[in-house]
Amino acid sequence: MTALWVGFGCRRGCSAQALHELLEQTLLEHRLDWADVQGLASIDLKAHEPGLLLLAERLGLPFATYSAQALAPFEDRLSHRSARSFAATGCQGVAESAALAMAEHCTASASILRVNRRQTTMATLAIAGTRDRTGCTVART
Repeated sequence: MTALWVGFGCRRGCSAQALHELLEQTLLEHRLDWADVQGLASIDLKAHEPGLLLLAERLGLPFATYSAQALAPFEDRLSHRSARSFAATGCQGVAESAALAMAEHCTASASILRVNRRQTTMATLAIAGTRDRTGCTVART
C-alpha cells in the first residue's frame, strides 16, 4: 500500500459528482487503488465549497485546506504554474500544492507528485504520495 493524498481546485459550485468522476477516472488511468487515498485537500478559499465537503463526507476522508502562503513552498515542485490561478488565489497551482502539502502534513516526510495536474472544465486534480503507510488525522475544516 502506498498512501495517496488528492488535491483539488475547482470552480465555485462544482458538484461532488463531477469531482468524484475526475478522481475515479484518474485512479483508474494510473492504476491507483481507492483504498490508498488518505485525504482530500484544497486552498482555504474552498474550505466551504459544497462539492468538496460532500465528496469528503461520502468517501469518509478528511478534508484539509491550506492558505496560499502555506502552499507557496511547494511552487518549485509544480508541473504547471498558472498565472490565472495566481491572480484568483495567490497560488500558482492549487491542486498540486494542496496534495503535496497534505501528504507532508500527514506524514512529516517529503512528498512527491504521483499524478500531475489533471483538468476538466470544472476542476483540477493532482495526487501526491510518500512511502509512509500512515494515514492522516487532520480534522475536517
